[in-house]
Amino acid sequence: MLQSHNNKQNEYEFICIEELVPEDHQLRKVDKYIDFSFILDIVRPFYCEDNGRPSIDPIVLFKMMFIGYLYGIRSERQLEKEIKVNVAYRWFLGLGLKNPVPHHSTISWNRQNRFKGTTIFQDVFDEIVRLAQSHRMVGGRALMTDSTHLKANANKRKFEKETVEVETRSYIEELDKAIEEDRKDHGKKPLKKKEEVKETKEIKVSTTDSESGYMFREGKPEGFFYLDHRTTDLKYNIITDVHVTAGNVHDSVPYLERLDRQKERFNFDVEAVALDSGYLTAPICKGLVERNIFGVIGHRRFKSSKGLMPKWKFKYNAETDSYSCPNGETLKYSTTDRDGYRHYKSNPNICSTCPLLSECTKSQNHQKVITRHVWEDYKEQIRDNRLSKSGKMLYKKRKETIERSFADGKELHGLRYCRLRGRENVQEQALMTATAQNIKKIANHLAKLG
Repeated sequence: MLQSHNNKQNEYEFICIEELVPEDHQLRKVDKYIDFSFILDIVRPFYCEDNGRPSIDPIVLFKMMFIGYLYGIRSERQLEKEIKVNVAYRWFLGLGLKNPVPHHSTISWNRQNRFKGTTIFQDVFDEIVRLAQSHRMVGGRALMTDSTHLKANANKRKFEKETVEVETRSYIEELDKAIEEDRKDHGKKPLKKKEEVKETKEIKVSTTDSESGYMFREGKPEGFFYLDHRTTDLKYNIITDVHVTAGNVHDSVPYLERLDRQKERFNFDVEAVALDSGYLTAPICKGLVERNIFGVIGHRRFKSSKGLMPKWKFKYNAETDSYSCPNGETLKYSTTDRDGYRHYKSNPNICSTCPLLSECTKSQNHQKVITRHVWEDYKEQIRDNRLSKSGKMLYKKRKETIERSFADGKELHGLRYCRLRGRENVQEQALMTATAQNIKKIANHLAKLG
């Protein structure tokens, strides 16, 4: 029998909001297993105890933001609208059906004034990681690290070209000492002190968001981006570190510093790490070996000059400190340059009659030169780790851990695009997204355990 219900919804009913939220709703799990009371202790220094108008409960404020990040609501204005009409959101915040929802500008005001320049979002993130530790969801023994690009809120065609100084790498003093010792061991004179000439380079600076970086990489989109450098724990894929840099900063630059921070902050006893090929640099390999960490880093393929043999066909002999070419001839040590590379040169008289000369070098004097970094031994040790059985197993876990974490963040939690401008605001977004992902993972895990 066909029926039509055209009655207006203007009836008064006595209902309990608790009954309107499904038992298996995600926010019920979060409310049951996550205690947000720690937020009060973190924000207390930023509120006056005995003066001014009563504030909105900081826990409610952060819960509002978590709703936005949990459900990928990118706009705070839209978040306010969604909370008004969503019974589950109201229940989670402790608001009745007639209670007013905090205005969306409250969140932005706190960001721009009360919390600006503080570590509050980092502190909230760290507390959630500690909560996961208390439930034995974080081992701290095997970590996966990678970075992903976040589209900056900036037009790639609106920029100015500026000349900036090249940053001095943190390991430069240590490398200079290693070069000096290496030359001494080979009977070479110390290099003359080079006059300090600050290197400069020309970069594109966005006129919309000057703190973003212009990224141009093979296989990646071109434009202004930020990089989210993230680390996850192997045990339950809990995110243990988040750090945002401009899009033109190399992945390897902040790595060792962020690794040490995690060890100190959470008392991690890191035994192994898995990284992609972008981290295969001599300083990182050296840092991992010296920290007694089993490092597994993806292989980076270098394209040799067209028609020439690749470097791996020349075998290094540690006992004689020399290289052997495919034809069996020896390349002897010549010198160590300022960049930390040893030079090994062949005998041009022998090479001139070599049948492989056309495949070996194009130099006019028929001399082949192979370079080897003073820290190359550390790099080779990391390469051996990658080829080991345990190394292969560990590297395969990356697609289930760190890559899955980025995919979830972008597809489900709005991490693909930057909501605001400025590195500090993007750092907030990345931290809150990671915190929301950790909260969801902790709540779901504990719900399964009952």
